[in-house]
Amino acid sequence: MRTEQITARALKQVGDDRYKLSLIVAKRAEALANGAIPLAEGDTSKMKFADIALLEVAQGKIGLEAIVEEK
Repeated sequence: MRTEQITARALKQVGDDRYKLSLIVAKRAEALANGAIPLAEGDTSKMKFADIALLEVAQGKIGLEAIVEEK
């Protein structure tokens, strides 16, 4: 699947809010860089962390509520 298609699906998952999508992808990419296990289906071994995070959002595996830190 092309990046544009993945991005379009991810935007639909967050109500077409690009700001929310960028926050989710940034936080999830950071978590993946720190050793979190990818939730996306498919081969993610050659993907960048941001691309994996975007794919996870597009597949509905992760959303804003999953990255909000409780204080």
